[in-house]
Amino acid sequence: MFKEFRTFLMRGNIVDLAVAVIIGGAFTKVVTSLTSDVIMPLVGQAAGKMDFANLFIDLSGNHFQTLDEAKKAGAATINIGVFVNQLIDFLIVAFVVYMILKTMNRAMGRKGPIEAPK
Repeated sequence: MFKEFRTFLMRGNIVDLAVAVIIGGAFTKVVTSLTSDVIMPLVGQAAGKMDFANLFIDLSGNHFQTLDEAKKAGAATINIGVFVNQLIDFLIVAFVVYMILKTMNRAMGRKGPIEAPK
């Protein structure tokens, strides 16, 4: 039974998937840093020195200066800046994955959509 399980794990698809998950996790951290530490500060400067990390709507009726203050007080908030950061992260990852797939398909000689296995 162990031998069959080992054979299953050593098949190319499982190992490839494991490597992809590990690289994907590391890539996500890089993209998150790119968004929050590089892109959003530049966008904030261009938008009149706006701090997107603290762009939120306070639903509690209090007036907090930062999102951290609101969270510590347990205030209900709509976190617009956090959402914008996550949206940009997603768009960057989606674009990179699209470019990787497009490059792989071109390298493998595929043209058009890939047919589902029968």
